[in-house]
Amino acid sequence: MSRAALLEHWRDEADAVYLYAALAPRMAAPDARRALEEIAREEARHRDYFAERLRGTPLPPDAPSLRARGFVALAHVLGPHLVLGLLRVAEGREVARFLREVADAPTGDVPDPTFAAIARETAAHAQRLGRLTGVRGDPWHRAEAGGVVRSVVYGFNDGLTANFGLIAGVVGASVSRHVVLLTGLSGLVASAFSMAASGYLAATSQREVDTNEINVQRAELTLWPDREEHYLATLYQEKGLSPDEAGVAAHRVMGDPEVALRELAREKLGITGGGESALREGLTTGLATTIGALIPLLPYFVGGGRVAAGVAFVIAMTAHFLVGAARSALTGRGWFRSGFDMFAVGLGVAAVGYGVGYLLTGVLPSG
Repeated sequence: MSRAALLEHWRDEADAVYLYAALAPRMAAPDARRALEEIAREEARHRDYFAERLRGTPLPPDAPSLRARGFVALAHVLGPHLVLGLLRVAEGREVARFLREVADAPTGDVPDPTFAAIARETAAHAQRLGRLTGVRGDPWHRAEAGGVVRSVVYGFNDGLTANFGLIAGVVGASVSRHVVLLTGLSGLVASAFSMAASGYLAATSQREVDTNEINVQRAELTLWPDREEHYLATLYQEKGLSPDEAGVAAHRVMGDPEVALRELAREKLGITGGGESALREGLTTGLATTIGALIPLLPYFVGGGRVAAGVAFVIAMTAHFLVGAARSALTGRGWFRSGFDMFAVGLGVAAVGYGVGYLLTGVLPSG
Protein backbone atom coordinates (compact mmCIF):
# COMPACT_ATOMS: atom_id res chain seq x y z
CA MET A 1 0.00 0.00 0.00
CA SER A 2 1.34 3.44 -0.91
CA ARG A 3 2.22 6.03 1.70
CA ALA A 4 -0.49 8.29 0.30
CA ALA A 5 -3.11 5.58 0.89
CA LEU A 6 -1.78 4.92 4.40
CA LEU A 7 -1.89 8.63 5.19
CA GLU A 8 -5.48 8.86 3.94
CA HIS A 9 -6.45 5.94 6.18
CA TRP A 10 -4.67 7.60 9.14
CA ARG A 11 -6.56 10.86 8.61
CA ASP A 12 -9.91 9.05 8.35
CA GLU A 13 -9.27 7.08 11.54
CA ALA A 14 -8.13 10.20 13.42
CA ASP A 15 -11.33 11.99 12.37
CA ALA A 16 -13.39 8.98 13.42
CA VAL A 17 -11.89 9.01 16.94
CA TYR A 18 -12.85 12.69 17.29
CA LEU A 19 -16.35 12.19 15.87
CA TYR A 20 -17.42 9.18 17.93
CA ALA A 21 -15.95 10.64 21.13
CA ALA A 22 -17.84 13.90 20.49
CA LEU A 23 -21.14 12.21 19.58
CA ALA A 24 -21.22 9.62 22.38
CA PRO A 25 -22.21 12.09 25.17
CA ARG A 26 -25.09 13.35 23.00
CA MET A 27 -26.75 9.91 22.84
CA ALA A 28 -29.73 9.67 25.16
CA ALA A 29 -29.76 5.85 25.37
CA PRO A 30 -26.96 4.38 27.56
CA ASP A 31 -26.49 1.43 25.16
CA ALA A 32 -26.00 3.78 22.21
CA ARG A 33 -23.56 5.91 24.22
CA ARG A 34 -21.51 2.87 25.17
CA ALA A 35 -21.56 1.62 21.55
CA LEU A 36 -20.08 4.89 20.27
CA GLU A 37 -17.48 4.97 23.06
CA GLU A 38 -16.40 1.44 22.13
CA ILE A 39 -16.21 2.37 18.43
CA ALA A 40 -14.07 5.41 19.36
CA ARG A 41 -11.61 3.15 21.22
CA GLU A 42 -11.37 0.78 18.26
CA GLU A 43 -10.86 3.69 15.86
CA ALA A 44 -7.99 4.89 18.08
CA ARG A 45 -6.32 1.49 17.64
CA HIS A 46 -6.83 1.75 13.87
CA ARG A 47 -5.28 5.23 13.85
CA ASP A 48 -2.27 3.99 15.82
CA TYR A 49 -1.80 1.05 13.43
CA PHE A 50 -1.60 3.33 10.39
CA ALA A 51 0.66 5.74 12.29
CA GLU A 52 3.02 2.81 12.94
CA ARG A 53 2.93 1.87 9.25
CA LEU A 54 3.88 5.49 8.48
CA ARG A 55 6.81 5.55 10.88
CA GLY A 56 9.48 7.82 9.42
CA THR A 57 6.91 9.90 7.52
CA PRO A 58 6.08 13.29 9.08
CA LEU A 59 2.42 13.28 10.11
CA PRO A 60 0.24 16.39 10.14
CA PRO A 61 -1.13 17.58 13.49
CA ASP A 62 -3.67 15.16 14.95
CA ALA A 63 -6.49 17.71 14.70
CA PRO A 64 -10.01 17.07 13.37
CA SER A 65 -10.65 18.08 9.79
CA LEU A 66 -13.13 20.75 8.78
CA ARG A 67 -15.47 17.97 7.61
CA ALA A 68 -15.37 16.28 11.03
CA ARG A 69 -16.02 19.59 12.81
CA GLY A 70 -18.91 20.19 10.44
CA PHE A 71 -20.46 16.83 11.33
CA VAL A 72 -20.28 17.66 15.04
CA ALA A 73 -21.80 21.10 14.40
CA LEU A 74 -24.60 19.44 12.39
CA ALA A 75 -25.26 17.08 15.32
CA HIS A 76 -25.64 20.11 17.61
CA VAL A 77 -28.22 21.64 15.28
CA LEU A 78 -30.17 18.62 14.01
CA GLY A 79 -29.29 15.95 16.58
CA PRO A 80 -26.93 12.99 16.32
CA HIS A 81 -29.25 10.62 14.44
CA LEU A 82 -28.75 12.21 11.03
CA VAL A 83 -24.97 12.37 11.54
CA LEU A 84 -24.87 8.69 12.50
CA GLY A 85 -26.58 7.91 9.19
CA LEU A 86 -23.91 9.89 7.35
CA LEU A 87 -21.16 8.14 9.33
CA ARG A 88 -22.67 4.76 8.46
CA VAL A 89 -22.23 5.61 4.79
CA ALA A 90 -18.70 6.90 5.47
CA GLU A 91 -17.78 3.65 7.24
CA GLY A 92 -19.20 1.77 4.27
CA ARG A 93 -16.99 3.73 1.90
CA GLU A 94 -13.99 2.93 4.09
CA VAL A 95 -14.84 -0.78 3.91
CA ALA A 96 -15.20 -0.48 0.13
CA ARG A 97 -11.74 1.08 -0.01
CA PHE A 98 -10.28 -1.79 2.05
CA LEU A 99 -11.89 -4.32 -0.27
CA ARG A 100 -10.68 -2.47 -3.37
CA GLU A 101 -7.12 -2.37 -2.04
CA VAL A 102 -7.18 -6.10 -1.41
CA ALA A 103 -8.66 -6.74 -4.87
CA ASP A 104 -5.99 -4.56 -6.50
CA ALA A 105 -3.10 -6.24 -4.68
CA PRO A 106 -0.88 -8.61 -6.72
CA THR A 107 -2.22 -12.15 -7.00
CA GLY A 108 -1.06 -14.29 -4.11
CA ASP A 109 -0.47 -11.42 -1.69
CA VAL A 110 -1.88 -12.25 1.75
CA PRO A 111 -3.36 -9.24 3.57
CA ASP A 112 -1.73 -8.21 6.83
CA PRO A 113 -3.79 -9.92 9.60
CA THR A 114 -4.10 -6.63 11.49
CA PHE A 115 -5.25 -4.87 8.32
CA ALA A 116 -7.84 -7.60 7.78
CA ALA A 117 -9.02 -7.24 11.40
CA ILE A 118 -9.37 -3.47 10.96
CA ALA A 119 -11.46 -4.01 7.83
CA ARG A 120 -13.73 -6.44 9.73
CA GLU A 121 -14.11 -4.01 12.65
CA THR A 122 -14.91 -1.15 10.26
CA ALA A 123 -17.63 -3.28 8.67
CA ALA A 124 -18.95 -4.05 12.16
CA HIS A 125 -19.00 -0.30 12.93
CA ALA A 126 -21.17 0.33 9.86
CA GLN A 127 -23.54 -2.44 10.90
CA ARG A 128 -23.77 -1.14 14.49
CA LEU A 129 -24.54 2.34 13.22
CA GLY A 130 -27.22 0.79 11.03
CA ARG A 131 -28.82 -0.79 14.09
CA LEU A 132 -28.69 2.53 15.95
CA THR A 133 -30.37 4.36 13.06
CA GLY A 134 -32.80 1.61 12.07
CA VAL A 135 -31.23 0.90 8.65
CA ARG A 136 -30.55 -2.60 7.38
CA GLY A 137 -27.94 -3.83 4.95
CA ASP A 138 -24.25 -3.29 4.24
CA PRO A 139 -23.55 0.30 3.13
CA TRP A 140 -20.46 -0.66 1.12
CA HIS A 141 -22.93 -2.10 -1.39
CA ARG A 142 -24.22 0.98 -3.19
CA ALA A 143 -27.81 -0.21 -3.22
CA GLU A 144 -27.82 -0.16 0.60
CA ALA A 145 -26.52 3.41 0.98
CA GLY A 146 -29.86 5.18 0.84
CA GLY A 147 -32.28 5.84 3.69
CA VAL A 148 -31.84 9.10 5.54
CA VAL A 149 -28.79 10.12 3.50
CA ARG A 150 -30.65 9.72 0.21
CA SER A 151 -33.57 11.80 1.54
CA VAL A 152 -31.19 14.57 2.62
CA VAL A 153 -29.24 14.70 -0.63
CA TYR A 154 -32.20 14.58 -2.98
CA GLY A 155 -34.40 16.85 -0.87
CA PHE A 156 -31.61 19.43 -0.68
CA ASN A 157 -30.99 19.09 -4.40
CA ASP A 158 -34.65 19.59 -5.28
CA GLY A 159 -35.05 22.66 -3.07
CA LEU A 160 -31.85 24.26 -4.31
CA THR A 161 -32.49 23.68 -8.02
CA ALA A 162 -36.20 24.57 -8.06
CA ASN A 163 -35.89 27.74 -6.02
CA PHE A 164 -32.73 28.84 -7.79
CA GLY A 165 -34.56 28.65 -11.11
CA LEU A 166 -37.54 30.52 -9.67
CA ILE A 167 -35.36 33.31 -8.24
CA ALA A 168 -33.38 33.56 -11.49
CA GLY A 169 -36.67 34.04 -13.33
CA VAL A 170 -37.83 36.99 -11.25
CA VAL A 171 -34.32 38.49 -11.28
CA GLY A 172 -34.45 38.32 -15.09
CA ALA A 173 -37.69 40.28 -14.93
CA SER A 174 -35.82 43.09 -13.09
CA VAL A 175 -38.17 43.17 -10.11
CA SER A 176 -37.49 44.75 -6.74
CA ARG A 177 -35.67 43.05 -3.85
CA HIS A 178 -39.00 42.79 -2.01
CA VAL A 179 -40.54 40.80 -4.86
CA VAL A 180 -37.50 38.51 -5.07
CA LEU A 181 -37.76 37.76 -1.34
CA LEU A 182 -41.51 37.18 -1.52
CA THR A 183 -41.14 34.90 -4.54
CA GLY A 184 -38.22 32.96 -3.06
CA LEU A 185 -39.91 32.45 0.31
CA SER A 186 -43.13 31.34 -1.40
CA GLY A 187 -41.15 28.87 -3.49
CA LEU A 188 -39.33 27.63 -0.40
CA VAL A 189 -42.55 26.94 1.50
CA ALA A 190 -44.23 25.30 -1.48
CA SER A 191 -41.21 23.10 -2.28
CA ALA A 192 -40.67 22.08 1.35
CA PHE A 193 -44.28 21.04 1.92
CA SER A 194 -44.50 19.33 -1.46
CA MET A 195 -41.32 17.31 -0.94
CA ALA A 196 -42.21 16.46 2.67
CA ALA A 197 -45.63 15.22 1.58
CA SER A 198 -44.11 13.28 -1.33
CA GLY A 199 -41.54 11.63 0.95
CA TYR A 200 -44.21 10.70 3.48
CA LEU A 201 -46.64 9.36 0.89
CA ALA A 202 -43.93 7.42 -0.95
CA ALA A 203 -42.80 5.69 2.25
CA THR A 204 -46.41 5.02 3.29
CA SER A 205 -47.33 3.66 -0.13
CA GLN A 206 -44.29 1.39 -0.22
CA ARG A 207 -45.15 0.02 3.20
CA GLU A 208 -48.75 -0.60 2.11
CA VAL A 209 -47.57 -2.38 -1.03
CA ASP A 210 -45.16 -4.53 1.01
CA THR A 211 -47.88 -5.37 3.52
CA ASN A 212 -50.27 -6.40 0.77
CA GLU A 213 -47.62 -8.57 -0.91
CA ILE A 214 -46.80 -10.27 2.40
CA ASN A 215 -50.50 -10.94 3.05
CA VAL A 216 -50.79 -12.54 -0.41
CA GLN A 217 -47.70 -14.63 0.32
CA ARG A 218 -49.21 -15.72 3.66
CA ALA A 219 -52.34 -16.86 1.80
CA GLU A 220 -50.19 -18.82 -0.65
CA LEU A 221 -48.52 -20.59 2.28
CA THR A 222 -51.94 -21.51 3.61
CA LEU A 223 -53.34 -22.73 0.29
CA TRP A 224 -50.26 -24.25 -1.37
CA PRO A 225 -47.66 -25.21 1.26
CA ASP A 226 -46.21 -27.95 -0.95
CA ARG A 227 -45.76 -25.52 -3.85
CA GLU A 228 -43.96 -22.99 -1.63
CA GLU A 229 -41.74 -25.69 -0.13
CA HIS A 230 -40.82 -26.83 -3.65
CA TYR A 231 -39.99 -23.20 -4.53
CA LEU A 232 -37.63 -22.94 -1.56
CA ALA A 233 -35.98 -26.26 -2.36
CA THR A 234 -35.37 -25.17 -5.95
CA LEU A 235 -33.97 -21.86 -4.73
CA TYR A 236 -31.57 -23.59 -2.34
CA GLN A 237 -30.38 -25.88 -5.13
CA GLU A 238 -29.62 -22.82 -7.26
CA LYS A 239 -27.50 -21.57 -4.35
CA GLY A 240 -25.39 -24.72 -4.40
CA LEU A 241 -27.08 -27.29 -2.15
CA SER A 242 -27.66 -30.81 -3.38
CA PRO A 243 -31.29 -31.83 -4.04
CA ASP A 244 -31.41 -33.80 -0.76
CA GLU A 245 -29.85 -30.97 1.27
CA ALA A 246 -32.15 -28.41 -0.34
CA GLY A 247 -35.19 -30.54 0.40
CA VAL A 248 -34.23 -30.94 4.07
CA ALA A 249 -33.53 -27.20 4.44
CA ALA A 250 -36.81 -26.21 2.80
CA HIS A 251 -38.76 -28.67 4.96
CA ARG A 252 -37.19 -27.25 8.14
CA VAL A 253 -37.99 -23.69 7.12
CA MET A 254 -41.60 -24.66 6.34
CA GLY A 255 -41.89 -26.13 9.83
CA ASP A 256 -42.31 -22.62 11.23
CA PRO A 257 -44.88 -20.60 9.25
CA GLU A 258 -43.47 -17.21 10.34
CA VAL A 259 -39.91 -18.19 9.42
CA ALA A 260 -41.16 -19.50 6.08
CA LEU A 261 -43.06 -16.25 5.47
CA ARG A 262 -39.98 -14.11 6.19
CA GLU A 263 -37.79 -16.32 3.98
CA LEU A 264 -40.22 -16.23 1.06
CA ALA A 265 -40.80 -12.49 1.44
CA ARG A 266 -37.06 -11.91 1.25
CA GLU A 267 -36.19 -14.39 -1.50
CA LYS A 268 -39.29 -14.16 -3.70
CA LEU A 269 -40.53 -10.61 -3.10
CA GLY A 270 -37.33 -8.81 -2.13
CA ILE A 271 -38.94 -7.52 1.09
CA THR A 272 -36.54 -7.50 4.02
CA GLY A 273 -38.66 -5.69 6.60
CA GLY A 274 -37.64 -2.62 8.53
CA GLY A 275 -37.66 0.36 6.21
CA GLU A 276 -37.82 4.04 6.91
CA SER A 277 -40.42 5.64 9.16
CA ALA A 278 -42.83 7.47 6.87
CA LEU A 279 -42.99 10.47 9.21
CA ARG A 280 -39.21 10.65 9.52
CA GLU A 281 -38.84 10.30 5.75
CA GLY A 282 -41.21 13.21 5.20
CA LEU A 283 -39.67 15.46 7.84
CA THR A 284 -36.11 14.75 6.69
CA THR A 285 -36.93 15.41 3.05
CA GLY A 286 -38.89 18.57 3.90
CA LEU A 287 -36.12 19.98 6.11
CA ALA A 288 -33.42 19.23 3.52
CA THR A 289 -35.56 20.88 0.83
CA THR A 290 -36.00 23.96 3.03
CA ILE A 291 -32.25 24.34 3.55
CA GLY A 292 -31.53 23.87 -0.15
CA ALA A 293 -34.23 26.37 -1.19
CA LEU A 294 -32.94 28.94 1.31
CA ILE A 295 -29.38 29.07 -0.08
CA PRO A 296 -29.95 31.19 -3.23
CA LEU A 297 -32.21 33.50 -1.23
CA LEU A 298 -29.72 34.36 1.53
CA PRO A 299 -28.06 37.42 -0.15
CA TYR A 300 -31.43 39.11 -0.53
CA PHE A 301 -31.93 39.23 3.22
CA VAL A 302 -29.08 41.75 3.45
CA GLY A 303 -29.19 43.58 0.10
CA GLY A 304 -30.48 43.67 -3.44
CA GLY A 305 -29.60 44.60 -6.97
CA ARG A 306 -26.76 43.18 -9.02
CA VAL A 307 -24.54 42.50 -6.01
CA ALA A 308 -27.14 40.26 -4.34
CA ALA A 309 -27.85 38.55 -7.68
CA GLY A 310 -24.14 37.88 -8.23
CA VAL A 311 -23.60 36.53 -4.71
CA ALA A 312 -26.72 34.36 -5.01
CA PHE A 313 -25.41 32.94 -8.28
CA VAL A 314 -21.99 32.12 -6.81
CA ILE A 315 -23.24 30.41 -3.65
CA ALA A 316 -25.98 28.54 -5.51
CA MET A 317 -23.56 27.22 -8.12
CA THR A 318 -21.09 26.22 -5.40
CA ALA A 319 -23.88 24.43 -3.56
CA HIS A 320 -24.89 22.65 -6.78
CA PHE A 321 -21.35 21.35 -7.21
CA LEU A 322 -21.14 20.23 -3.56
CA VAL A 323 -24.50 18.45 -3.54
CA GLY A 324 -23.54 16.74 -6.80
CA ALA A 325 -20.29 15.58 -5.23
CA ALA A 326 -22.25 14.34 -2.19
CA ARG A 327 -24.44 12.25 -4.50
CA SER A 328 -21.35 10.20 -5.38
CA ALA A 329 -21.76 8.52 -1.99
CA LEU A 330 -24.98 6.99 -3.34
CA THR A 331 -24.13 6.49 -7.00
CA GLY A 332 -20.52 5.36 -6.81
CA ARG A 333 -19.46 7.84 -9.53
CA GLY A 334 -16.39 10.02 -9.12
CA TRP A 335 -17.10 13.04 -6.90
CA PHE A 336 -15.75 15.61 -9.38
CA ARG A 337 -17.74 14.27 -12.33
CA SER A 338 -20.88 14.04 -10.23
CA GLY A 339 -20.32 17.56 -8.89
CA PHE A 340 -19.65 18.99 -12.35
CA ASP A 341 -22.81 17.40 -13.76
CA MET A 342 -24.86 19.02 -11.01
CA PHE A 343 -23.06 22.32 -11.62
CA ALA A 344 -24.06 22.13 -15.29
CA VAL A 345 -27.68 21.44 -14.33
CA GLY A 346 -27.70 24.47 -12.01
CA LEU A 347 -26.19 26.66 -14.73
CA GLY A 348 -28.83 25.50 -17.19
CA VAL A 349 -31.64 26.15 -14.72
CA ALA A 350 -30.30 29.65 -14.02
CA ALA A 351 -29.99 30.45 -17.72
CA VAL A 352 -33.48 29.20 -18.60
CA GLY A 353 -35.10 30.85 -15.58
CA TYR A 354 -33.40 34.19 -16.20
CA GLY A 355 -34.15 34.06 -19.91
CA VAL A 356 -37.84 33.28 -19.41
CA GLY A 357 -38.18 36.08 -16.85
CA TYR A 358 -36.42 38.55 -19.12
CA LEU A 359 -38.46 37.64 -22.21
CA LEU A 360 -41.82 37.63 -20.44
CA THR A 361 -41.23 41.05 -18.90
CA GLY A 362 -42.25 42.79 -22.11
CA VAL A 363 -45.03 40.34 -22.96
CA LEU A 364 -47.15 40.03 -19.83
CA PRO A 365 -49.38 42.94 -18.76
CA SER A 366 -47.93 44.93 -15.87
CA GLY A 367 -51.17 45.72 -14.09
